[in-house]
Amino acid sequence: MVGARQGGIFFKAVWGAVLLLGVAGPALAQHEPVLLWANGAPASEGKTAPETVVTNAEGERIVSTIHRPSITPYLPRPGIATGAAVIIAPGGGHYQLSIDHEGYDVAKWLSGHGVAAFVLKYRLAKEKGSTYTVDGDELNDIQRAIRLVRSRASEWKVDPARIGVMGFSAGGELAVLASTRYDNGKSGAADAIDRENSKPAFQALLYPGLPKDIKLTKETPPAFLLCGAEDRENISQGLPELYLAMRKAGISAELHVYAGVGHGFGLRLSNHGAYSEWPSLFLAWLDTKGFLKH
Repeated sequence: MVGARQGGIFFKAVWGAVLLLGVAGPALAQHEPVLLWANGAPASEGKTAPETVVTNAEGERIVSTIHRPSITPYLPRPGIATGAAVIIAPGGGHYQLSIDHEGYDVAKWLSGHGVAAFVLKYRLAKEKGSTYTVDGDELNDIQRAIRLVRSRASEWKVDPARIGVMGFSAGGELAVLASTRYDNGKSGAADAIDRENSKPAFQALLYPGLPKDIKLTKETPPAFLLCGAEDRENISQGLPELYLAMRKAGISAELHVYAGVGHGFGLRLSNHGAYSEWPSLFLAWLDTKGFLKH
């Protein structure tokens, strides 16, 4: 199945339909956002300001002022579902979220190819006046998202052992943190969701912001790494350095660096050239690693 989808001709032919309809075929099941904490997120007590959504020059939505973190599920049709799942953390410098081309559009593509996708709205540590932190509240959000999907794996028809994370830019930093600072669940927690394991099965890092202190072990989840060669130095050089560090630590990793490409390209109809086909490369990598099973 995956091999047939890797060809550039197939990819280009269905690309417009994938973004506009969500799948190359009948519509997928998109659920309403699910709050990570039904009764309010810790450290967000008393924060009642509504989310802010603006549209940029490309017609893409940008979200900020997030105090009620959530995931929005995009589930594949039963006939094509593989059981794999990805939690997607959009970028935006920790002060906003590029929710379309680094979130919903990616989720549509993945769910149209059999992978359940969950777009994460996380709280923003660098928004003006924010009291949140990246390695505290934001990390707590992505860990909670992993636990939540795992707790509802049966309902959403995903394999709890094949739930991974994907992050773009600042969201990539969160994906790294989630992949290196996981736990086996908070034993004795009153909330059953908190008792779930927070370790992702895999990590996909797309032009990620990289924490200064990344602790790698042979237990770190396998990684799919991708960036543009014209990105800022801490990414265009930092990501290959992370790849080498992962290989030295015995972690399975695959790296793609695209010439002539900078930061923030995500998934857009206007993308062209080799880098525009990164989703099919990611799908092939999932298949190679054994995460796509029917």
